[in-house]
Amino acid sequence: MIDDLIYALIGFAIMFGILTGIGINEPRGTSIKTWCYGYLAIAITFDAIVIFALITGYTQLTGFLLGLSAGAATGLGIHVAHHISEEEQNGETDTTKPKKTMFGF
Repeated sequence: MIDDLIYALIGFAIMFGILTGIGINEPRGTSIKTWCYGYLAIAITFDAIVIFALITGYTQLTGFLLGLSAGAATGLGIHVAHHISEEEQNGETDTTKPKKTMFGF
């Protein structure tokens, strides 16, 4: 039980640290394109680790993945809170712009 918590905390610290390092709300020392590729690389790596954990049944890795998920969710929450704050400062967005689809394309 305590081992699972330790692995989860380590996973949280690693993921949150990585996201903080590359910038949660804006790039740190990179272009937007590089920043986006960094987020994509994190997501693909995370997916590969999940598949590996499911195939092998490695329980410590499962706890670690829970921590990584929590760190990613916290980073996303901070990112969204930043956008909410920007919207409140700028007022409502212009409604004359065409609506984007779910994925923004």
